[in-house]
Amino acid sequence: MNNKEEDKLRTLLKQAMPPLEHDLQRDLWPQMLRRLELRANTVPWFDWALAVLLLIGLLLSPHSIPVLLYHL
Repeated sequence: MNNKEEDKLRTLLKQAMPPLEHDLQRDLWPQMLRRLELRANTVPWFDWALAVLLLIGLLLSPHSIPVLLYHL
């Protein structure tokens, strides 16, 4: 590429991609803190269901405990 082609490419890129603005319109941290406070620290029902199924399985077949521990 010669200088003329590079200059043409540079001007085309500048036209296609306007400069980015680095200033935010507002501070996002307070909004993030509110969202974190709204999110409850509860365990979903299917996690409880899996835990119950695991306990039932271990009570019915205790010989599977070493197999479970091996896979952890």
